[in-house]
Amino acid sequence: MRIAALLIALSVALSPLPAHAGDIAAAQDVIRAQEQAFGRDDAAAAYSYAAPAIKEIFPAPDIFMSMVKNGYAPVYRHKGFEFGDSKSEGNWIAQRVHIIDADGEAWEALYTLEQQSDGTYKITGCSLLKAGQAV
Repeated sequence: MRIAALLIALSVALSPLPAHAGDIAAAQDVIRAQEQAFGRDDAAAAYSYAAPAIKEIFPAPDIFMSMVKNGYAPVYRHKGFEFGDSKSEGNWIAQRVHIIDADGEAWEALYTLEQQSDGTYKITGCSLLKAGQAV
């Protein structure tokens, strides 16, 4: 019984904490701004929300935009884009987004963001999975 209580206490203590409201809002603002830039085909603006590590992989806005168009079509063009749960750990935030693509198919995106030295958040990645699909 004591071991079970200890294991439960450890799992609660070591699990990621829900993100603070201000951090959640800041992360969602970044994701939303990038999503709106995609909608305007504004490669420079969309690229500005990418973290330095992403910019190393895709060294120019047009290269980045091409990758998004080809590999993340539901993020690039969609009918619905709704925020889900958020988690934070240190200077990282994970944000779920529920997406309905241009064809009406449901998707789940998991964005990761890292707080930069200037206090802003930048997008470090986006994993996309069709709703109902096994991981």
